[in-house]
Amino acid sequence: MGLADELLQKLEPQIEVLTLDPSDGGRFEVSVDEHLLYSKLQTGRHAEPGEVVGLVTQFLNLR
Repeated sequence: MGLADELLQKLEPQIEVLTLDPSDGGRFEVSVDEHLLYSKLQTGRHAEPGEVVGLVTQFLNLR
């Protein structure tokens, strides 16, 4: 399952828009409302399964 599928499966009621922007150079970043939640460039690693969904869920619960 891809990240977009995982996000929609777990958080569909909270998601109004989901945009995937292709990039190059190994960049993989996830932002919600312009708040950077995960950056492969900053961490130097790929996200673990469920990690991004957890970060998005945590962010949404704090708002």
